[in-house]
Amino acid sequence: MADVKFTLDPKNPPKLSSETRARLDAKTDVEITRAAESDPDNPPLTKEEFQRIDTVRAVRAARAAADLTQPEFAMAYGLTVGRLRDLEQGRTSADTAMLYLLRQIMKDPAKAKREVAELLHA
Repeated sequence: MADVKFTLDPKNPPKLSSETRARLDAKTDVEITRAAESDPDNPPLTKEEFQRIDTVRAVRAARAAADLTQPEFAMAYGLTVGRLRDLEQGRTSADTAMLYLLRQIMKDPAKAKREVAELLHA
């Protein structure tokens, strides 16, 4: 059996037939959840996977707020580049202290940088 490849054309997304749309609209949330849970190719995300997704979003938002490359961000905020990449690529989750640091960076990157520098050189 040959692999079938599908490339989505954003300018021409696939359309559901009126029958398919009606069938999907008739499903309850419980039925949708049950169907998703029984799909071996697309199991629901675990709590840990959701936490890693939240971490990725927080790290990327903080880095965007600071407007720094990964190496610059890691150096500025006392992280290793490897740890930052693990967080940003969803390989690990952030602990409470890391989430707090990211939140402070998003609020005021320069202030957070100064405070981290003070801690590191104390």
